Amino acid sequence: MRSPTFVFGTGRSGSTALSRILNAHPDVLSLNEYMASVGDAAFPSGELGGEEFWQAIFRPAPHFERMLRSGVPLPEFLYTRRPGRYATGTTGIPALSLMVLPHLTDDPDGLLDALGAAVVRWPERTAAEHHRALFGLLCARFGRTAVVERSGYSTGWAPRLREAFPDAGFVHLFRDGPDCALSMSRHPGYRAISLLREIKSRAGVGSFAELTPEHVRALPPDLAPLLDDRFDPALVRDRHIPLRVFGALWSELVTEGTEFLTRLPADRRAALSYESLLDHPAEELTRLAEFIGVDPLPRWLRTGAALLDHSRRGSARGLPAAELARLRDDCAPGTRALKG
Repeated sequence: MRSPTFVFGTGRSGSTALSRILNAHPDVLSLNEYMASVGDAAFPSGELGGEEFWQAIFRPAPHFERMLRSGVPLPEFLYTRRPGRYATGTTGIPALSLMVLPHLTDDPDGLLDALGAAVVRWPERTAAEHHRALFGLLCARFGRTAVVERSGYSTGWAPRLREAFPDAGFVHLFRDGPDCALSMSRHPGYRAISLLREIKSRAGVGSFAELTPEHVRALPPDLAPLLDDRFDPALVRDRHIPLRVFGALWSELVTEGTEFLTRLPADRRAALSYESLLDHPAEELTRLAEFIGVDPLPRWLRTGAALLDHSRRGSARGLPAAELARLRDDCAPGTRALKG
């Protein structure tokens, strides 16, 4: 197994399509939304045994479970399209099962069982070593040699992944700012993210662990319920969130991602524009394959080009001229960072 590659970025930038393209390559193990699924709980400090590590990647992700209980499923949730023996209302859906394993197999429950039987017997070691061993186990099962993890809204994860996997490669995937911001504004996950960020801002805290009951009581009545185990989906779906909020979010994430990339050795970093991928799929996928360390197979290049959706390109141009101009202003810091 080669050193892993992590594709990170803002999300809403063609990253889900890229996971499907990578999954079509016979040598690539495409880990779709792995980091988004397992989260911080799967990276505790110190050493842990196999059983403890398995529980960290098995237990349902609380934020995704809360959205499912509240009737706000994300389009990225694959398990709920073909439910197995796990369900939010009873067992909860294991973290690996919601988006990672259904991307790899039509029998995610069977694969989960096989992985669990092996992992619980593993010795004590660091979380990063456990994750690497899990990647190797999956590579062996599917006959793959290269691991590529891709999660949406993953820019904040990049520094921690660099620390955990110092030999890894990183690909910064980005999309035109106004188009990406507009897509965020229509996505239930990003709408929820913007509201949760507003909660932290109003409370003056850096993380939800710092929230006190007094903080929660001081929140407006249309924000506080979002912290409950179940909330009215209209709070996310119908609340007016200015488009500029998403333009600012795109700028913040793109600037952060660009700065992270510049700190890496040249042979460990790559940037990929969604628009360039649409315009020149064979060339960009060839460059990506070479960075990952696999052959750009002609059949795979044709398959990848066919999986790209050109219909949403330039979607922001349908906005009223004044609104589009304001959105471009909000995206300007990120655009400058990319050009720099």
